[in-house]
Amino acid sequence: MNLESPKVTVKKSKQEIVDFLSKVENFEKIMPENIDKFESQGNSFLFALKGMPEIRLKIAEQSDPNKIVLESGSDKFPFSLTANIQDVENQSSDVQLAFDGKFNPMMAMMVKSPLQKFINTLSGNIEKL
Repeated sequence: MNLESPKVTVKKSKQEIVDFLSKVENFEKIMPENIDKFESQGNSFLFALKGMPEIRLKIAEQSDPNKIVLESGSDKFPFSLTANIQDVENQSSDVQLAFDGKFNPMMAMMVKSPLQKFINTLSGNIEKL
């Protein structure tokens, strides 16, 4: 299952965005308002939204300054979340989030809408940085 957020323009350089997203504790600042739990440790973080199970994400790849890939810390829900970053002007960049999950068709149907809303919220909060 592949999902993408809308592309947003951020008034920061690519390097500033990569620096921000490469620190896992900063993800708490872009989480949805209904976050119930957030814990960072090393290059990973654990979060839970109200009424949802806990999810652990870890930084799996960082291609300075174009892309950061986060992967699920659970074999039950194998997926990745990639932030693609492109220069627009001197101090502006475009950011788009891409979700790639390997779910069975029933699970994909159940989680598609909440996941799309989640990545759209993350993207919208990145735009406000």
